[in-house]
Amino acid sequence: MRDIVNLDQFPLDTPHSDAYAALVARCQADLADGGMFNLDGFLRPDVAQAEVARLTPVIDTDSFLHARQHNIYFKPQIEGLADDHPALQTFETSNNTICADQLDGSPVADIYHWPAFRTFLADVMEKPALFPMKDRLAAYNVMRYKEGQALNWHFDRSEFTVTLLLQAPDAGGVFEYRTDLRTADDPNFDGVVALLNGEDPDLQQMSVVPGTLNVFRGVNTPHRVTAIKGATPRVIAVLTYFERPDVEFSNTEQLGFYGRIAR
Repeated sequence: MRDIVNLDQFPLDTPHSDAYAALVARCQADLADGGMFNLDGFLRPDVAQAEVARLTPVIDTDSFLHARQHNIYFKPQIEGLADDHPALQTFETSNNTICADQLDGSPVADIYHWPAFRTFLADVMEKPALFPMKDRLAAYNVMRYKEGQALNWHFDRSEFTVTLLLQAPDAGGVFEYRTDLRTADDPNFDGVVALLNGEDPDLQQMSVVPGTLNVFRGVNTPHRVTAIKGATPRVIAVLTYFERPDVEFSNTEQLGFYGRIAR
């Protein structure tokens, strides 16, 4: 893994060292303060660049164009809301996605299946363990956003999201988020409406460089990536873990996100 991950700066391979403990503590503090942490330079820059070059023809010919209208919940109806409630206003997300079964031999797959990486995430999140998905489509994806494409407002279904930025665009592609807009006990529909109308003073923005590992608590923090501008696409890997083993998406979810059902 040393050829892929900067283990001198991020010593995931020495979990009993003082340096590892300091890294975990730093990430926990960032997570508590802003709902996320970033490790710039986690993936070696030459690895990210080479992977974009290798995957570009695969994305060009064999990716799924995920383009659909949706609301912030990715659900057609929400209990307690009328169908025309402004919290259910819709917008478009568009990207090209390749799935885990198309990424065998990729550094993304190597990192995803590396036990030390899962242990590190579990330590930071203070969980007994994290497990890879059984789903051969959803476990890890690479998504490309070209000019005009965007990831629009949504809440994540899993508690947290793990991403590795492989390539940054020339312009646009800004990650926008609003920390803890809702809670398990309070859906805060009025706050959702304010955010969607551009009236939330606590909206934040973040731009990261290629090779950055970002871990983000997105289940109660809505977020989006603004439309890409320019000829250079945004390319990002998304890695998904759960606290229980053997999780799979439903056939409906697989069709909606990937255009096919895993065999």
